[in-house]
Amino acid sequence: MIKQLLRILSLFILLTVCNACENNWNEIKKISDKIDAEVETAYNIEILYSTDASIRARLLSSELKRFNTRKPYLEFNKGLRVLFFDEQLVESSRLTAGYGRIDETTNEMIARNNVEVINIKGEKLNSEELIWNNKNKKIYTEKFVTIQTKDEIIYGDGLEANEDLTNYKIKKIRGTIQVKENLTD
Repeated sequence: MIKQLLRILSLFILLTVCNACENNWNEIKKISDKIDAEVETAYNIEILYSTDASIRARLLSSELKRFNTRKPYLEFNKGLRVLFFDEQLVESSRLTAGYGRIDETTNEMIARNNVEVINIKGEKLNSEELIWNNKNKKIYTEKFVTIQTKDEIIYGDGLEANEDLTNYKIKKIRGTIQVKENLTD
């Protein structure tokens, strides 16, 4: 009889505990949404971009943060460097910036803060913002730009160019300065 009472008591306690444990699905969803929205961080990263099994660009950064939001994106708060390559894997241009952000749905990168692009001829582009579209292999901006060649410095607003900066168009040229090679003459 005591064994039977103990079994009934144990069953009663078990049923009471099970009824007390109620899952609030809204609370569970809130917690899981917070976990999904967490930031993933990586250090000393290298990302390779390829087309037709050929490396076209190499992105380097000391820190990457991936935000897993409704529209996921990568952020490079500590700056980045992108090396662009031609078909023979020879570096054709180089982009550096103090900040970068890549939209993972469009694969478009916005570079900001002291953006500089130098091509194989030594021509240099400077701007505060530049957008790189990996799909069409173009860089562009609506911001102020400076392009320095061996012969001149061009100032303007807005630019469209190919990745290696060998073919570019400044939308609104503000001015051009001719550069002499030997300033002592």
